[in-house]
Amino acid sequence: MIWEAAWLTLRLAFWTTVWLTVLGIPLAYWIATRRYRWTFLLEAFLSLPIVLPPTVVGFYVLMALGPRGPLGGAWFQATGTPIPFTFTGILVGSILFNLPFAVRPFISGFASVDRRLVEASWSLGVSAPRTFLHVVVPLAWPGILTGMALAFAHTIGEFGVVLMVGGNIPGVTQTLSILIYDEVQALNYAAAHRTALGLLTFSFAVLCAIFSSQRRMMPI
Repeated sequence: MIWEAAWLTLRLAFWTTVWLTVLGIPLAYWIATRRYRWTFLLEAFLSLPIVLPPTVVGFYVLMALGPRGPLGGAWFQATGTPIPFTFTGILVGSILFNLPFAVRPFISGFASVDRRLVEASWSLGVSAPRTFLHVVVPLAWPGILTGMALAFAHTIGEFGVVLMVGGNIPGVTQTLSILIYDEVQALNYAAAHRTALGLLTFSFAVLCAIFSSQRRMMPI
């Protein structure tokens, strides 16, 4: 059972990171390069998962994805299958909950790029997409890498949102954090300790890798 939960957790973390990278980079770049007065409202909305309890986020995601919700209802009519209590459901919940953990470092990375370098690239006739790929992204890479690593590591330890949206179905929605909860509930503290220690070690290693890479990328 632990290997099923571990594989499911890694799959969830991987696909969450992929989708947050694909969706978060354009969003973060737009926020970092725009100076509209109301942009702070969007940033505050995107950052809500940082301050809200995971159960609150999970509850509203569950309502939205349920058969009577705006998104879940359309999906159910089109496919005949519900989103909650499936891998797709916990993936959507994970993406929404981890959005600020990826987007905030992305924004910091893009904001650190010297605007004069971008304008110089444009003045040399380089198109905006090529400038973004060959100038902006390499310069913002430390922030992008940090956001990806934080999103992956934070997803590994998710509990509240996954439990609310996906329940506790072994092999389908039971992640390692939920497995630890089950083991504690069953008073199987030795097994819970082994699993928790593995997550602790993994999370510490990811954070060490993040801080180490940041120090190497800092200018001397």
